[in-house]
Amino acid sequence: MINPIDKDKVAENPGLLAYPHTIGSIVIKPEDLGKLKSKALSAMREQTDMHLLQIQKQVELLVTQANEIKQRIEISEKIYTAAIAFEPLVGHIYHLYKKGNEFKLLMIAPDEWGKSRSEMLEYVNSARLLSDHTWEVINNFKGLFV
Repeated sequence: MINPIDKDKVAENPGLLAYPHTIGSIVIKPEDLGKLKSKALSAMREQTDMHLLQIQKQVELLVTQANEIKQRIEISEKIYTAAIAFEPLVGHIYHLYKKGNEFKLLMIAPDEWGKSRSEMLEYVNSARLLSDHTWEVINNFKGLFV
């Protein structure tokens, strides 16, 4: 039997054609690859910018925390060079005074002295001893540890 359709008008693999091969086929429009790539690139940039911003905020937080620890170390070194006539307890607040060029750590707050306070003692600040034996400044009137 001879096929009445001309061989030039019949596709051997119609499913692999990039265009419809019959009148009733679905319209196949080629995609604009430049448009697809542009959309994908835009979405990629938006997502990576968001992740980079998140990482930047985390880095800034870590830098802030590191600076706070560094400041506690500096404060602690200064307090431990002061004259201390007692054993400080963790969690308690103590008060730093200056007499001449010498610092003294005392248990007496500036408002607890009454009239007996020596005029020779100058109040510097108050600090709390933390469990890692660093000091956290509570009041810093003289700006000594800022």
